[in-house]
Parts: sequence; C-alpha cells; structure tokens
Amino acid sequence: MNSPPLTDLSDRAREIFRLVVEGYLDSGIPVGSKTLAGEGGLNLSPASIRNVLADLETRGLLSAPHTSAGRMPTETGLRLFVDAMMQVAEPTREERAAIEQRLSEPGPIERALEETSALLSDLSGAAGMVMVPRREPRLAQVSLTPLDASRVLAVLVGEDGHVENRILPLPAEALRSSLEQVSNYLTARAAGRTLAEAAHLVESEIASGKSALDEASRDLVRRGIATWTEDAANRPVLIVRGQANLLDESALADIDRVRSLLDDLENKQSVSELLERARQAEAMRIFIGSENRLFSLSGSSVIAAPYRDREGKVVGVLGVIGPTRLNYARVVPMVDFTARSLGKRIG
Repeated sequence: MNSPPLTDLSDRAREIFRLVVEGYLDSGIPVGSKTLAGEGGLNLSPASIRNVLADLETRGLLSAPHTSAGRMPTETGLRLFVDAMMQVAEPTREERAAIEQRLSEPGPIERALEETSALLSDLSGAAGMVMVPRREPRLAQVSLTPLDASRVLAVLVGEDGHVENRILPLPAEALRSSLEQVSNYLTARAAGRTLAEAAHLVESEIASGKSALDEASRDLVRRGIATWTEDAANRPVLIVRGQANLLDESALADIDRVRSLLDDLENKQSVSELLERARQAEAMRIFIGSENRLFSLSGSSVIAAPYRDREGKVVGVLGVIGPTRLNYARVVPMVDFTARSLGKRIG
C-alpha cells in the first residue's frame, strides 16, 4: 500500500494524526475530537479538530467505524506512522536482562528456540514465532563416552561447530573398550557428510558385512544413527507460542477475525513462507494487515527479524503476530534485541 508522504500534512494535521494513532494503539478504541481537545494539548476547538480529522479520513489515513464514533488509523495510516513518525522505545534494562537470562540457560538449542517463542509472546502480549529453516549440516566428528554400566554419552559435532549430545542405552554385551572403535568408525563415515548420507553409508556397510564391528557395536551404531535421524526429522521448523494472548477482551467483539487468525497460524507452511521474506531480505520486516496475503482476512500484523550466528550468517527468523493495533514502538526494538540475543546463544 502507498501512503501519502508526511510532508503533505500540515504540522497541525500531523500532530492530530499522531495523537489519534497513539491513542488507538494504546486503548484499541477510536479517538474522538472531544478527547483530543480535552487531553491532547492542542488548544483547538472540537470543531477545528473535526475538520482536520475529516481531511485525514479523506486522505485515507483515518476511518470512522460509526458515524458518531471517533477515528482510528487505516492500514495505510499505520504504515505511514510506523515508517515516518514512530519513536521506538528501547527495551528497559530489566527487559534486556530477562531476555538474556532466559536465552543463556544451558540446554539443547531446541529448548532455546522454544524459550524464545514463549518469551516474545510474554513480552509483547501477542503470539511469538520462531522459524528454523530445514538444513542438513555436515558432520565433523562423533564420539562416545561411557556414563555408567548401562548408558553412553554420544556427542555429534558439525562442521559449523554445532554440538549435540544424546544419552543412549549401552548394550549389556558391549565392551567399554569398544566405544573408541565405534567412535572412530562413525567419524570416518560421517566426516564431511550429512546425517542422512552417513546413515545410508553405515547401514549399507553393516548390511553387507563390511563394517568390521562386532554385533554389540553394530547395535550401538544403529541405535545412535536412528536417534539422531528421528530427532532431525521431528525438529520443528516453526514454533508458535502464546496464541491464547490473541483471545483478549477486545478480540471477543470480533471473534470471526480471531478465528481466522488462529486458522492461519495452523497453516505453518504458509506462515514459514511469510517469515522467509524477512530471512531473504536479511532485515526487520513489518507486515500490516492486508500487506500480506496470508493474514489479510484476519487483519493482523507481523513483526519479524532474522537472527544470525556469530559469523553474521542468517540462521532463521523470529517475530510476533497480533492485531494491527500492536504497540509497534515497543515491540519492534524488542524483537530486534531478542534476535541479536538468540544469535549470541546459537554461536
């Protein structure tokens, strides 16, 4: 959508427009001329304010849901406000500390992604989303270390430095001394290959009798490959948390819109395609209402930012989705800070 340039508005119209948008985003209620005259510090009569409101409505920046109601921004008006007028409010020190603390907790990266989605939901009051593109990292090393008589710690290291740990059952007949042999065998077959490629090679060698491993070691290798392959297949591509936040009191008055939004969120492939646009742009993207086809019927906004590893490579996308009256000034920098914090966690 194309919004008129800000320079087309007089200082008076610009100020009234700003007050209407900020008032609506804060309360979700259309803002009337009496409210602006009494609380806006404009030193204008309600009649003068109504004339300006009418002009802003003619320009397509404001609309009136009812004849006697106040005004609320259109999607075109919101785009103008976000692009040219919004003054962002950086996350507070407490919010930054909370984000960094939750993302620095030890554990697998999947848990950090779950935490990120829930965190965005909690802080924004909307639904939080994290997208992890499917990727097939190439492996560098596999090692097995005994934990006790019945368990072994398997460590898989990718060429990109990513490390994953799994605890596997140790066959009763397996010798602890054979773990080094198994580790060397797996590393030799896995190095430079994806997990799927390594699994295919190992299975072929075992099936043909070329593995030179005893029965217990072959069993252990198969268990490890099966565990990692299953985990990779089940790894979430899109994590969405906080859908319940979309069912606030104001939403109940427009239940059809919310139902449409929840239905859209169930279509994770389409949501991923939307977020992919932010990943390809490698920059923060704000989609307002019908600007994106997916959420056009539900009248929702998406704020999305790519997150990067320490080398600056885009790894995925995170963001929030909610009604078009999101607090953009607060949520935009919060999404940006969370993206940078998650990038540090991923390494």
